[in-house]
Amino acid sequence: MYPSPIIHGFNPDPSILRVGDDYYLVNSTFEYQPGIPIHHSRDLKSWTKIGHVVTRSTQADLTQTPTPGGAWAPVIRHHNGMFHVAVTYMFDNRTMIYSAADPAGPWSDGVRVEVKGIDPDLAWDENGDCYLTFSGLNVNEDLSGHQAITQVQIDLETGEKLEEVRSLWQGSGGMFPEGPHLYKIGDWWYLLTAEGGTDRGHLVAFGRSRSIRGPFENNPNNPVLTARSSNSSVQNKGHGDLVQLSDGSWAMVFLGVRTRGLTKGYSPLGRETFITPIEWVDGWPVGQNIEADPAEKSPAFEDDFHESGFNLEWIGVRRFPTDFAELAEGSVTLRGEGRDLDHSLPTYLCKRQQIMLGTFTAKLRVAGRAGISVRYNEDAHYDLEVSEGKIYARFRVVGMTTVSEALELPAGDLPIRLYSRFWQTEFAFNAARVSPDQIELGYLAADGTNVVVANYDGRYLSSEVNSSFTGRAIGVYCVSGSVQILEVSERA
Repeated sequence: MYPSPIIHGFNPDPSILRVGDDYYLVNSTFEYQPGIPIHHSRDLKSWTKIGHVVTRSTQADLTQTPTPGGAWAPVIRHHNGMFHVAVTYMFDNRTMIYSAADPAGPWSDGVRVEVKGIDPDLAWDENGDCYLTFSGLNVNEDLSGHQAITQVQIDLETGEKLEEVRSLWQGSGGMFPEGPHLYKIGDWWYLLTAEGGTDRGHLVAFGRSRSIRGPFENNPNNPVLTARSSNSSVQNKGHGDLVQLSDGSWAMVFLGVRTRGLTKGYSPLGRETFITPIEWVDGWPVGQNIEADPAEKSPAFEDDFHESGFNLEWIGVRRFPTDFAELAEGSVTLRGEGRDLDHSLPTYLCKRQQIMLGTFTAKLRVAGRAGISVRYNEDAHYDLEVSEGKIYARFRVVGMTTVSEALELPAGDLPIRLYSRFWQTEFAFNAARVSPDQIELGYLAADGTNVVVANYDGRYLSSEVNSSFTGRAIGVYCVSGSVQILEVSERA
């Protein structure tokens, strides 16, 4: 029925909402700005990014946020004509609630709720009282102190707690109950949880109660959705959110990873958003086993910077693109600030990698030290850099850095096209095929041929190797001098 995935590239922890015939979806963004994208659809198949919740530093300043902190697991809900998004800022013990009349924005600066936990949910009871339900996990303390699913009634306008935080449900028995969502369906309140950790043991479970305050009984058929101990092409299935369709049927969005390689051991794009139809059997939801669609086309991307503002796909590391990138008719200019991709605040204009196999190309005019990078975080990135008439590649993975032999570039002030090509070797039962892909870095010669500077194993830029909860980002950076970006494309 639906594309698989519905949102490509790292877009984890989905939350969905239907208002009339319109569906809105949000995802975690961690250290990247602008934060919390808003996707819109009318059919749950074709999705368009219409804006972001966090578009200015007064809403969230992430410049000092360590990896893998930032915006964790937002929820989007609609009540009394207003849209609301609640989100945790990890390592700050900060839960914020933003509001807007239009989901495309602008969104408010937000109100803060003083709770220790992650993955907030908003729900209103029959009296209109608002409840914040969340996972009582404080990563700044011993994780053995996890309080499972907790809840507190709040004043939505001020963020004030109207009662003491209390335990709500211990979950179905899986590790780290988190990602709660509450729904009033018929006479029951259903409580969805994500359990098992966000890796291979991830799952979706349900409990139910006659009251929003519990107690909750366990679904005897839990888990409702999981890929654990399976050979599914979509692993780590979990962190779901239910939505009732306009025809009365139900569906659930959830996160998953498309695994690649001989042992399906690596997921280079990180956690993406999928959807499954939901049936109700004996008063409980039942999900379907969803597989990745091998015929699903990755979205192509092109930008020649002739629009009046930045394309909504562009993001920055802990900063907004408008903080460091100068947009003009037909180009964007980055000016080096002395920081490379090892730094937590690089001058790096990037986007989520959304193609599994294909090529990212950037047409640049370099007047300094600059290039393109495939980034997972500051400890894991592959760079192709131009400096003083030479070009070389850098392999950086958790404490280890290697630099390729520098090649001489043709003389002149001509634009250069740099590329990163994601490809996979022919099938063979060997170590090379274990990798999800190979990443070739090079440039286009005057005759249009590819000049390969380096080729690196892609497994080191995957969620299984890195501590980040994101995925690959691809883009252009500048360390010193300047670089003018003329065209960018990403094609499968």
